Amino acid sequence: MDEYVSLILLGKPGEGDAAFKGRLSDLWTHCLREHEMLFEQVYAEMSAFEKDGDRLTRRYLIEADAAAAIAPVLRSQGMEFEPIDVADVYSKFEATPPDWFWIEH
Repeated sequence: MDEYVSLILLGKPGEGDAAFKGRLSDLWTHCLREHEMLFEQVYAEMSAFEKDGDRLTRRYLIEADAAAAIAPVLRSQGMEFEPIDVADVYSKFEATPPDWFWIEH
């Protein structure tokens, strides 16, 4: 069975929905073009933003093996994220609609 870990990307303090969506779109477009194998390890995206204080967040499930490789890509694109806990694993059955979108590859 595949194991996934949670990746939580952080918006900038006070950043609105549209701006954060735009930065996320730019990030994943970059990953698709420059790091296709890594992008293919992103399994699901939470369907709604969450809040952490004055920051929006977006949660993803990624293959556990991708955790170490994705961190430098995120940093190079100016994206902040919560530390990835590789010991806290999820199955694909925990990412179900309507709360999650499965990412087509």
